Amino acid sequence: MKDGLNLAEMSRSPSFSLKTESNPKLDLKSLRQWVVAFCIIKFDLEQGQLIEECYPPGCLTQDEELEVAFSSFPDSVSQHQNRSSIHDCIFFFRFQRRENSQRGKVSSSEITEIEDKEQSPKLVDQVKRMKNTGDCKGAKYLYGYVFNRQRHDERLKRGGDQRSVVILSHNPYSSVFRPLLQIMGPLYFDIGKKALEHIASYVSIWPAPIPGKLMELPIGNAMLKVNLPPAHSLSSDSGVLFEESISSMAPLLPTNQSVPQGLFHDSDLFGIFRGLLLQLWVLWELLLIGEPILIIAPTPPQCCEAVAGLVSLVAPLLCSVDFRPYFTIHDPEFAHLNSLQEGDIFPPMVLGVTNLFFLKALRTVPHVVSVGSPSPNSNRPVLAARSSSGRFSARPEGFGLQQLSLRKFSPSNLLSAVKLRREGPLCLMTEHKEAIWTTYAATTKPDTSILNRLIDAGMSPRVEESMSVVNNEILRRHFLELTTNFLAPFGPYFRVITPSEGSSPFVDPPPLTPFNADEFLGSLSARGPGKFLSKRMRSNWLDLYRRFLRGHNFMPWFQRRRAVAEQEQHRLWRQARMNTDIQHFISKMSELEIVDSFNAIERHLLGEIKLLQSERGNPDSAATFQKLKGDLQAVFNLLPKDMQQLLLLNPQKAALLQGSLEVTELPPGHQTTEVGVVASASPR
Repeated sequence: MKDGLNLAEMSRSPSFSLKTESNPKLDLKSLRQWVVAFCIIKFDLEQGQLIEECYPPGCLTQDEELEVAFSSFPDSVSQHQNRSSIHDCIFFFRFQRRENSQRGKVSSSEITEIEDKEQSPKLVDQVKRMKNTGDCKGAKYLYGYVFNRQRHDERLKRGGDQRSVVILSHNPYSSVFRPLLQIMGPLYFDIGKKALEHIASYVSIWPAPIPGKLMELPIGNAMLKVNLPPAHSLSSDSGVLFEESISSMAPLLPTNQSVPQGLFHDSDLFGIFRGLLLQLWVLWELLLIGEPILIIAPTPPQCCEAVAGLVSLVAPLLCSVDFRPYFTIHDPEFAHLNSLQEGDIFPPMVLGVTNLFFLKALRTVPHVVSVGSPSPNSNRPVLAARSSSGRFSARPEGFGLQQLSLRKFSPSNLLSAVKLRREGPLCLMTEHKEAIWTTYAATTKPDTSILNRLIDAGMSPRVEESMSVVNNEILRRHFLELTTNFLAPFGPYFRVITPSEGSSPFVDPPPLTPFNADEFLGSLSARGPGKFLSKRMRSNWLDLYRRFLRGHNFMPWFQRRRAVAEQEQHRLWRQARMNTDIQHFISKMSELEIVDSFNAIERHLLGEIKLLQSERGNPDSAATFQKLKGDLQAVFNLLPKDMQQLLLLNPQKAALLQGSLEVTELPPGHQTTEVGVVASASPR
């Protein structure tokens, strides 16, 4: 992941240093907007993985400590590749938090930290207070970002040791935590656990995260300039306010490509999938409809990059499939997955693994993808799989198992592809290959015009990195356009209705167009998929929509978009009420319409009072309250005198007409009594 990082070199450079003045005081509440905890995990030869430090202390349960510890080291199968004296790598994992997991019991790391004489008792008390108020319980998933160092030294037991520096967060902010680890990891190995306190102090003075925005975040003498993923791509349990997702839901293609449209915008799509570029459209469909996928790679960084790249393919769609960038046999979910029998339905998950044992343990996964190079330092193969004219062939060969290293069709290549298919993923037990095993027949055709625009980076690492950036932009733009066009037919169900000329903005807005799957498919079948998709999809394109409607991603995305549309419609009607000249409006009303308007304005006024009394009030709430209070008084003045007197006998309505903010403090179950028109010839 490279986009938006200006510290790739600085973090490994001696030029980085902490500021000489004293560190800022730790603000735990501000810190938790970004980070749950910083951990140091040691691999002990007798006891295995152990959390050596956790800062702030006591944020994790014992079960969560175990999950973090086991997920923070590469599997042994991926460790033998690099025997240099020091080998560093960065990857990340994701696991589900469990409500019933011994929360409230003091964890082992908390005991260690409390017994540490240098540990501030005030900080321990602050952590406990935040746990008691439920601050640790909000998010469904935790993300762990790992800086792992393997130090090979023949003088040590087993020839070396290894430790991991881990940042735990509720949010998938890879663009932030990757460069932060590039600073924090080496700093810890230089100065020890004090690095955790230093970094935590700086993070706690960062402004609150603003999804979808470019942020500048100071760390010592450095500055992280990062783009955060947009609110609409974050799950509802990540702490993002609903209102924050409204501005980023428009189904239009962005003009600025540096602004992320989904999760993991900075993942290296081209780099990790360059051996399977023709299969990206199959993978896009599989993720779109929520199919389970097992991704196997030689190292944790490679499998994490592959999972992140896959998730990024479906932007701007909200990805609701459970994804695990680095999954191990110690994950509590593994026991259930391992028990599935032939014929059982595998849950919708994207699992990134490095341990070849999963090929046997999870045989029921219907789609297996093998990516990456066994040797991280080996030169990548040059971009190939082109015809003799130098261009990509529009016809993928090899039964869906073609690799781009096959330069042209030949009998031997065909035999290799057939052998790959016959042997299945278990052939990876003897030799790593980049391939896909799936029986899924894709609807979308690979766009060879896009592939032909990709630049062959050659063998120079510097040129390769810059060309990879260009290629990633080409690929990401295409799949963003593909997903946006696929979702476009749902647009009418999110279309807001504004008050028409001369109509009352005080009545409740009409409901949005109701959705019925059968009616939607029938209407779509009649009008076609649109020009963009018709060029890129086969004749069975409607089946893809059927699968999408049944899949795991549709309903969460549709409900979020629907809620945002309703919120936008509410805002527009509220604005129309602010712009209405009430005197001109009621001058043309009948007595019945005037009474209806009084009741409607009263409801809206009560709503504004509740907003003002809550934390959700915005700057214009007070102005809206004053406007509606004046409108209510104006309508009241036109009511019959006997009706006015009846209203004033009601304490709540009398207080409302006087503009009191206390009228909402009513007994439970109390309902606002609407004024009814009584047949009367009373003078006004």
